[in-house]
This record gives sequence, structure tokens and C-alpha cells, in this order.
Amino acid sequence: MLIIGMLVWGMAIGWIGQMILGKARKAKDQNWMQALIAGVAGSFLGGAIGSMLMREGFQLRPGGIIGSVLGAVIVLVIWDAIASRKK
Repeated sequence: MLIIGMLVWGMAIGWIGQMILGKARKAKDQNWMQALIAGVAGSFLGGAIGSMLMREGFQLRPGGIIGSVLGAVIVLVIWDAIASRKK
């Protein structure tokens, strides 16, 4: 059950990150695999750093949520930079 929760959380965070960057205005334009990967990676990196900086521990708190979204945005920006170099 924990793994399913982590995947759903990662998908939501990745979707929010894509919406912040303006990458997908409609559901059909959404790259769901990219959202999942960016959300999970961003949650691990940004959520952990945000929780530690805010001294909240590893619980669902505002610092971890904000850190997760920022981490997902950073992962998406790096992803786009790498993808544009390959073109």
C-alpha cells in the first residue's frame, strides 16, 4: 500500500510541477511518465531537504510539500535541458 501511495503522490507532485512550468495545459498534452518520474525524484530530493531545513521531520508537513514541488520543478528543468541537447 505504501508503494501505491508513493506513486500517486509522485504523480500528483509531478503534475503540479508540469503545470507550474506550463508544460501541459490539457490532460491530453500531459506526459504522465515524465510527471511520475519527476514527482517521485523531486519528492525524495526536495521533500527530504525541505523537511530537514524546516526541522519538521519526515512527515507530511508544508515544508516537505513545498520542497517536493520545488524538487519536481528542478528535475523537470534538468530533464528539458538534457532533452534539448539531444535534439
